[in-house]
Amino acid sequence: MSPREKMINLMYIVLTAMLALNVSSDVLNGFSQVEDGLTRSNRTITARNQALYGQLQAFNEKNPEKGKIWLDKATQVVGETDKLFNYIDSLKLEIVRHADGEDADVHNIRNRDNLDAASEVMLAATGGKGKLLRTRIDQYRQFVTSFLEDPEKRKNLEAALSTVPPKTTKYDISKKTWEDFMFDNMPCIAAVTLLTKLQNDVRYAEGEVLNQMLTNVDLGDLRVNLVNAFVVPDSRIVMRGTKYSAQIVLAAIDTTQRPVVYVNGSRLANNTGLYEVGTGKAGKYEYSGWIEVLGRDGTVTRRDFKSSYTVIDPLATISATMMNVLYAGINNPISIAVPGVPQGSISATMTNGTLTKSGEGWIAHPTKVGAECVISVTAEMDGQRTNVGSTTFRVRKLPDPTPFITYKDANGQTNRFKGGKFSKALLMAAPGLDAAIDDDMLNIDYKVVSFETVFVDAMGNGIPEMSNGSQFSERQKTRMRSLQRGKFFLIRNVKATGPDGITRTISSMDVTVN
Repeated sequence: MSPREKMINLMYIVLTAMLALNVSSDVLNGFSQVEDGLTRSNRTITARNQALYGQLQAFNEKNPEKGKIWLDKATQVVGETDKLFNYIDSLKLEIVRHADGEDADVHNIRNRDNLDAASEVMLAATGGKGKLLRTRIDQYRQFVTSFLEDPEKRKNLEAALSTVPPKTTKYDISKKTWEDFMFDNMPCIAAVTLLTKLQNDVRYAEGEVLNQMLTNVDLGDLRVNLVNAFVVPDSRIVMRGTKYSAQIVLAAIDTTQRPVVYVNGSRLANNTGLYEVGTGKAGKYEYSGWIEVLGRDGTVTRRDFKSSYTVIDPLATISATMMNVLYAGINNPISIAVPGVPQGSISATMTNGTLTKSGEGWIAHPTKVGAECVISVTAEMDGQRTNVGSTTFRVRKLPDPTPFITYKDANGQTNRFKGGKFSKALLMAAPGLDAAIDDDMLNIDYKVVSFETVFVDAMGNGIPEMSNGSQFSERQKTRMRSLQRGKFFLIRNVKATGPDGITRTISSMDVTVN
């Protein structure tokens, strides 16, 4: 604890002990003197905190990129501190009014020895505002300590703003609350003094946090102790016809003393370290050189460097996300990428259909089955659009879907029955027939238009029944209801329409009642 805190706590202990013996005028005068001292201390700490906040404001005006985040946090801390400080002020005034009446003055208490005012305002049986004050202090303590990384500082603040009721001895098992210890049977001047001390602790906590934030402003700054040469190329791989660009710099360079750069024995014409060379042929190219910088004592410091770059022919990567062919009538996801070129600088066109941008990918929608589809890609490089490649795809018709009956198992999971043995209860609960392509590559739903069921009677004759669209008809339901275990029926002539708009007759399925 700081000397100031030790002094305040010691005075508080001595005066409380004297109060326990006898509330004499001397004791009351002693509390008044402590109150005056704490009030002056609060003004001093408030002024110091305002100065710290002003420094954060000034830094933010000069460097908002670094300062705004800490100024915003500091503003939040100052706002919460002022709210709690002002609330304690209102409690002090309310206690004094209970003692002296409506014309009461906190700085000139007439009935300083009044033992009822603090209890009436702060304890639960009457006013009950002590519990609310304890809650607000707990919330404030958690709030301000969250900004401190130093465990020792956090521990000090937690102790200063603690609301844990003290124990007089190790055998003390009383269940008094913090507010009981603070305000029960406490003279008016003593209660006001304790609240002023609490305000002092709140301002102290505010100052610790603001000081930490002011320190944090420069924590991200780096300190260097090594000088070396670096080559920073825009890219080590460039396409033929474009430029290779690289920054050659000296780390921790003095901006008032520009270095001199030599590449392959020749001095660069500029003083920024920008090295550019044309790329007319594919291959790997190496270069080296050195950097010279003049020191304050007139000596020249030299640092060597070496680097390389690779020139490649224009190349685009085009691939179908789902498969190696495109299917007509549906949206086919396509991935298009050009090494070293951002997606925003890539454009593409397509024959035999349409090609549209979708997020980070593309959607190809071919139209004519059997015809080829060519996707051509261009990219913007060095301000010019360059054709970087094309790929040809075959366009095929969607394969036939598979019919199935949708049902839910005992765990409530949705499943698909595609033929074989099937529970009669699940069969009767099924509304009709569905169809889809679900072969792990495509997942496309079809709409069943109609289907036919064939039941075998006792004479071995097949009895066909037509569906009601994709739903089982009542006649089909009646036939299924009469089936015994081990009997079967056939679902055939299933007609389904896919997203390509083509209605097709798909495979049959048999169902055996289990």
